[in-house]
Amino acid sequence: MPEEVLFKSESNQSREEIAAYLRKVADNLDSGNAISLKAGSDSVTLNPPARPTFEVKAEREGPAGNMTERSIEFELEWDENDGEESGESGQLEIE
Repeated sequence: MPEEVLFKSESNQSREEIAAYLRKVADNLDSGNAISLKAGSDSVTLNPPARPTFEVKAEREGPAGNMTERSIEFELEWDENDGEESGESGQLEIE
């Protein structure tokens, strides 16, 4: 499925700085507020519905035989036409 990137930011941050960004997103989700992202002249504001699909993915990446890069991805996904998703793959636990 094709995709259009509306916003992208990538930079090295301390764990504390990353936690502050995630905390702000969590606070906005909790209060039902839109989430605004801005870096330089790029910006986007999104308003997730009450029940978006939440995807968490842990990956090992890199060229064959040298897959040394690790990542954790958190993604909220929803259909902007109807706003509600129903896909589930089991209860998520984060410890």
